[in-house]
Amino acid sequence: MIIVDNILVSDEIKDVFFECSLTACKGECCVAGDAGAPLDEEEISTLEDDVDEIMPYMSEKGKQVIKENGVFEYDVDGTYVTPLVNDEECAFVYFKDDISFCSIEKAYNDGKIGFHKPISCHLYPVRLSKVGNSIAINYHRWDICSPAIIAGKKAGIPLYEYLKIPLIRRFGDDWYKNLKLRIDEPKRG
Repeated sequence: MIIVDNILVSDEIKDVFFECSLTACKGECCVAGDAGAPLDEEEISTLEDDVDEIMPYMSEKGKQVIKENGVFEYDVDGTYVTPLVNDEECAFVYFKDDISFCSIEKAYNDGKIGFHKPISCHLYPVRLSKVGNSIAINYHRWDICSPAIIAGKKAGIPLYEYLKIPLIRRFGDDWYKNLKLRIDEPKRG
């Protein structure tokens, strides 16, 4: 384990190689599972503010879920999560060529909104959890990401490098630099 500024980081962040391969996995992480993506209160407020700009990118089923239930629901633990369509895909998913994509991210990329997507989605395949007064960063191993492991090994991209932008988005540039220094320490010997 690596500790950077009271953030507990699993060794898998440096040991696992990863590069998302949407053509292989079809974006299944946005479709499979038993709950939507975790959200924090600030993200809910932002989604509520931006939903009119996001809606044009959404599927009809997703739009209906948002109109009926709003931009969030609760999972079994009482955590805020994105709503699901028929207990399957995230309501914010749209499909193109049998691949699932995020309508929030599409609206962001098209310059319609300033919110990239929920940080839990941006950071995937890592999950954040509370451990006492600390945050723990852990790799979430899931079979649907097997193609990303193969692609990451082939390209030589460790998970912390693949997730550089979302890690900086969540924890800041200085934190990421400190993480990289801690990872590189053993190499310098």
